Amino acid sequence: MRRDYLSKIDLETWADLNDVQRNGVYVHNAEDGKGKRIVVSSRPDSLQQTKPLVIVPPELILSLETVWVYAKSDRQLEEVLNVVGDYSRTARGAILIFLLLQVTHNASTGSDKVAVSTPWTQYVRFLPPEDTLPTFWTEEERALAAGTSLEAALISKLRSLEREFVHLRDSTSSIGWCQRRWWNAGAEGLNFDDWKGVDSMYRSRALDLPGTGHAMVPYIDMANHASGDDTVALYDTDVDGNAILVLREGKTLRMDDEVTITYGDNKGACEMLFSYGFIEDSMTSGLEIFLDLEIPGDDPLKLAKKSIAKFPPGFKLYENGSSTEWDGGFVWIVCVNEEDGLDFRILQTVDGERELKMFWRDMEIARESNFRDLLKDEQLWDVFQLRAIATLQSRVEQQLLALEKVKASEFPMHQFQKSGYPYFHTMKLRELEEKLMLQANEDFAHKKNESLASQVVQDYLALANKKQELPAEDDFT
Repeated sequence: MRRDYLSKIDLETWADLNDVQRNGVYVHNAEDGKGKRIVVSSRPDSLQQTKPLVIVPPELILSLETVWVYAKSDRQLEEVLNVVGDYSRTARGAILIFLLLQVTHNASTGSDKVAVSTPWTQYVRFLPPEDTLPTFWTEEERALAAGTSLEAALISKLRSLEREFVHLRDSTSSIGWCQRRWWNAGAEGLNFDDWKGVDSMYRSRALDLPGTGHAMVPYIDMANHASGDDTVALYDTDVDGNAILVLREGKTLRMDDEVTITYGDNKGACEMLFSYGFIEDSMTSGLEIFLDLEIPGDDPLKLAKKSIAKFPPGFKLYENGSSTEWDGGFVWIVCVNEEDGLDFRILQTVDGERELKMFWRDMEIARESNFRDLLKDEQLWDVFQLRAIATLQSRVEQQLLALEKVKASEFPMHQFQKSGYPYFHTMKLRELEEKLMLQANEDFAHKKNESLASQVVQDYLALANKKQELPAEDDFT
């Protein structure tokens, strides 16, 4: 669908009309290609030091609850929210549908207007196109991520977005105005890029607002990211439910200073690039990386494990001082088997339904249970640890080989003159993730040697070797 945009000057008028209070700050168009930013417009001595820099009234905060409040006076919004089912009962689902109707309203003309106009109908016209996010990269640009954790994350995200888009189309195809305005309108109708667009709006601007949860906050979401000591301000909720932007303790402002917030100091390089389209220049570490993990094909319990595990199918590597650590409940399910005491059974519920249940040494365990805590009490805990470490090290080595296989030199800059943004940030991602995984590989090698020194492990391996050396009994039947 067609999208048009409004200028920053109009944004200040919009803020006045919607009672967004500013204390000596305004939104300025950056000259370095980084879009809009919040800057100081007043002399420091004219700022009210005890007052927030920005106050956004609660009715402008776009949350799950707010969307359903808007739906009470917008029949078309309510229709779509209802027909998509449980999807609209999540903050992300409800907000994406709401944003889509605002974009549709703006693209409509005359009597074909869709949805009731709200303050957000105008506000989305101030939001720049999020075409720097990886979900909008070309096939050639996505190839830059080969061997990084972004590659798998991007494939998974695009598949998920496509499933959502198909669900939206199938759910609304019987609604007359949806047929007319979205599905049978040709080039002026709704397409997959429009759905990726509202996802990008939400993903790059949503805040975890205290007291509300995941939400979008107009005006405050114009603040750029800066980490550590460079973060100038914090967002919060005051006693009246307003979203506020406040100066950090100990910080001072000068005329024309930029007011920054943090999008998350602990977010890894991949997550920053995936969600916001950039990696901070000062970032010297990947911080964390998520690697997917496959259950071996010869595992007889593979299907049951995949069916019952609620853990993400992989593990997170992260920095911890000068070394690395890992986290992932899925790993422990991968590393134990039937001979250890793991079992799956199909039981009948009180409703007569059949349900797959997981057992450890004949004791039923909930899917949400921390399986690691159960294993820690076992005599073979050191053996289970060794299996986990070996599994993790093998997966890290596999990822390093994939990264090495596609050399950065295969992507000469001259091929990406028109898209230098993805090129430079993805090259930085490759460098940071390789550094993190090399350290992790070294740490796993050290932990493996420690595990092999365990008497429990040595006894277990000796017994296993002895069993292998025993001759098979002749069968004379």
